[in-house]
Amino acid sequence: MSSYKFRILLDNPNNEEIFRDINISDENTFLDFYNIIIEAFYFNGDQLASFYVSNNTWDKGREISLMDMGDNSIDGPLTMLNTKLKDLVVSEDQKFILVYDFLKMWCFLVELVDILPSQISEPTIDLSIGISPKEESRTIDLGDEKMDDSFGLGDDFDDIFSEFGDEDDFGGFENIDDLDI
Repeated sequence: MSSYKFRILLDNPNNEEIFRDINISDENTFLDFYNIIIEAFYFNGDQLASFYVSNNTWDKGREISLMDMGDNSIDGPLTMLNTKLKDLVVSEDQKFILVYDFLKMWCFLVELVDILPSQISEPTIDLSIGISPKEESRTIDLGDEKMDDSFGLGDDFDDIFSEFGDEDDFGGFENIDDLDI
């Protein structure tokens, strides 16, 4: 049994260096890890989130989700509650991506930086660099708010209905039941 030291870098729009080093036992679950990360960055922890196993180019691999999504397939997502860190740490430079709040897309880049020889009892924040932005500071980009685009039609909405002429011109629709639709 051993413990890990992970460096967690918060991806942020200002490209500021904001990271935390966290020491955690290899016996802890990803849920324990998630909770200490959320605490370290002063986030509420009330949004959906998932870890993804990653590689040196930060590609997303196998998912470890906060909630059980009911996918019982062999390659379906694991859950944070039922997956221990030691189950997925397979190399000395293991990487994970934590995505928090799938609408605002807070991304944490997680990298194993050291394997500690002794077992620790509780996860700890070992180093804190940079001031974490407030969770509410990131907004959802809704694009051009000229109209309610709840159907995702964008500018095509006007194009679709402009072919029928003026709004008051309903000639040709007198007997709508006769149309072959």
